[in-house]
Amino acid sequence: MTIERYEGPRDALQALFGLADDSPLQIAVYVGLGDVLVARQEGAIIGHVQIIATDEPGVLELKSLAVLAEHRGRGIGRDLVEAAVAFSRERRARSLVVSTATADIGNLRFYQRRGFRMTRIVPDAFRPETGYADGLMVDGIVLRDQVFFELRLAD
Repeated sequence: MTIERYEGPRDALQALFGLADDSPLQIAVYVGLGDVLVARQEGAIIGHVQIIATDEPGVLELKSLAVLAEHRGRGIGRDLVEAAVAFSRERRARSLVVSTATADIGNLRFYQRRGFRMTRIVPDAFRPETGYADGLMVDGIVLRDQVFFELRLAD
């Protein structure tokens, strides 16, 4: 498996973006932003990570991360996050932030195991007005709130 910067059309990655976010409305807002790194196996794209600028100088955001279902559990997501961290350090970012649903227990664990720390919660971020279907469930928990994590890269 290799990880490289993606230069092709973003619509070719639509399925991966859809795995990472349940809102086509939200995806449409950010799909063209920032940089995307892809994981390839035998030439085929099997995962991606998107890194975008934030309004805060020196802070980048890991906006989208997904690995095709049949390739999960092999450390590819971990490797993509490590590549995003290296990419951010090369750009002299002082921190990398990421957000996920408070209902997504797997993601909460995943990011904390990578060294990210929780910084804030946004109540009711996932609702029909923001492009998310009412009553969506993750791990048996109603999708409602968003949590932000930060990984400090430099002081």
